[in-house]
Amino acid sequence: MTYRSLLVLLDQDPLCAARSQAAMRLAKVLDCHLVGVAPTGLIDLPLSAQAAASLADFAARAWDTLRDQTERAADRFRDECRAAGVKSSEAVIDESDKAPSLVRHAHCSDLTVLSQADPAALGHRMAQDLVEQVVLYSARPTLILPYAGRFETIGTRVMVAWDDSRESARAVSDALPLLRLAKQVLVVSWNEAGAIEDKTLRPRLDALHRWLMWQGVSADVRVETTGIGIADAMLSRAADLSADLIVMGAYGHARWTERVLGGASRGMLASMTVPVLMSH
Repeated sequence: MTYRSLLVLLDQDPLCAARSQAAMRLAKVLDCHLVGVAPTGLIDLPLSAQAAASLADFAARAWDTLRDQTERAADRFRDECRAAGVKSSEAVIDESDKAPSLVRHAHCSDLTVLSQADPAALGHRMAQDLVEQVVLYSARPTLILPYAGRFETIGTRVMVAWDDSRESARAVSDALPLLRLAKQVLVVSWNEAGAIEDKTLRPRLDALHRWLMWQGVSADVRVETTGIGIADAMLSRAADLSADLIVMGAYGHARWTERVLGGASRGMLASMTVPVLMSH
């Protein structure tokens, strides 16, 4: 397994430049095609026919503005890819909302690159919802970059959060192209302080260790006990390792008619300090 195509979101967010540059560096390291997708978003017209008529001109001007913004983002991305020496790239303008656009384009890509929502930015809640929806509904893994900091390397030292679930197994499999290139891989499974010890956990970790070895990945595996939340424990361990990537499963559950992320996954998206690759 290898990544042959990466997907990155192009928009007007101040984080777009850093996100695009990180995606370009990753595409060069992996020698793969890079697709920048620029969704226009949609304009909701009022239900009232009278109001719709009075706002028709405004809607037309607003649509022209949206289209112009996405075209500028696409042109900027093309120029930056040429300047960075990316061998194969393209920019796609998509006349649809961001989340459906990214999920749809991800079907023909191997990895989607997004940014963590900046809590101090306008539209923070919408940006957070976008990341959560792509993680939950995409058929491919999602790489989320923290809104703060510079990440010149991604995947040199990797921490894998393992709980023997379907989601974590898929995340490890999805991350194999990066794990094979990593200089150090640490797989950690946590027991909560005071919980009954799962004596089958260590043998299952040993089986994962052997599977990773068969896949060309040299890794250390550990079981650790924590008295803090799992998301905090992951970030603390990643800091100890000086990790530049966390690999983890994304957990979700149904709430009425929508899917929502579980507590640990949402906590990681809110507090992350290093890039995180998530699979659902």
